[in-house]
Amino acid sequence: MTTIHNKAVRDKIPEIIEETGRTPIVNNLSDEEFLQHLETKLFEELDEYSESKSIEELADLIEVIYRITELKGSTIEDLTKIRLEKKEKRGAFDKNLFLVQVDTGTK
Repeated sequence: MTTIHNKAVRDKIPEIIEETGRTPIVNNLSDEEFLQHLETKLFEELDEYSESKSIEELADLIEVIYRITELKGSTIEDLTKIRLEKKEKRGAFDKNLFLVQVDTGTK
């Protein structure tokens, strides 16, 4: 029986599949090709988190985000710096604020 997946997977997934007695067929993609599949994977992982609310799925999201960052020519340090700069300028999400509306101030 053959199951088609056609998706980006973690590096050790082929080994894990082999350990179960099955034979994985994988391709090594270029960075550009893999980036496209990782962007799809990002939404897949987000959907999985949305369904499960699991911290493990959040970890998967971070792993995908880290690799996308690298494939776009940046580093995790660059990403962290940008995150902290945005936090400094616009704040974080620590206060649980929920914007309902903005009044124009004119009557």
